[in-house]
Amino acid sequence: MTLLRLLLFLLAISVLTNCVSHTARILPCLDNPDYDYKDVVTIVGKAQCFSKTAFINKPITDEITKVKPAKVQPVVAVYRFQDFTGQRKSIDGYASFSTALTQAPETYLIRALKQTGFFRVVERVGIDHLTRERQIIRSTREKFDEEDQQMPLLFAGIIFEGGIVDYNTNLLTGGMGARYLGIGNSKQYREDTVLVSIRVVSVSTGEILLENLTTKTILSVGLSNDFFRFIADGTKLVEFESGNAMNESKAIALQSAIETGIVDIINQGRNKGYWYYWNE
Repeated sequence: MTLLRLLLFLLAISVLTNCVSHTARILPCLDNPDYDYKDVVTIVGKAQCFSKTAFINKPITDEITKVKPAKVQPVVAVYRFQDFTGQRKSIDGYASFSTALTQAPETYLIRALKQTGFFRVVERVGIDHLTRERQIIRSTREKFDEEDQQMPLLFAGIIFEGGIVDYNTNLLTGGMGARYLGIGNSKQYREDTVLVSIRVVSVSTGEILLENLTTKTILSVGLSNDFFRFIADGTKLVEFESGNAMNESKAIALQSAIETGIVDIINQGRNKGYWYYWNE
């Protein structure tokens, strides 16, 4: 009997603790100290649970911020860095045409290359826009007999190729829970992985100089609590449920994988003598 009472007490404490945590998350939606929620627009505009301040995304990994400067910065270009998995979002009940991963992963690669400070990155994803604008400038100057000449485009000696080559879902799933006298607590988790390939290609020879594969885990966790009891001689039912779910951002995981891959590429190139650090 003592063991059963202790178990009941621990379950009750667990439910109350999770309830407090869950209430803290949704409190901005429930609490209104100014009493000025007049319509949905006002609620969405003021409630912190619906709106957050925009921020500039910083590097995810520490290694990319600690890369030593290059003795001579290599000029590199990124033409195509796509999602080759073709996977769609997994939604129960109906088919979704939304992709599971971003369709612009080259933005993360270009950002990682710039954040290292090791490379000079030239624009090639929007090369059509760039050349069209230069043609407009040239024709305008010729029309008005202007003598100013355009600077030549900077050409790259190295091209970064690759993309997202695999995205695995539900590689590891599980959970645990307990229930006693209608009081229960459970936890579930799921693990996905994203695989990124990066290749460094020489423009002069077309040879693949460096390459690597980087994988990053994406974790999802869900917590739930429930209370289900009959009271008053079994004539009245009391039922209470609460829960939280946290999903690691796929964009953050992808950015982390690309940053890790770029740092490894820099180290590989240094070891093979393709470039050197500033103090060497």
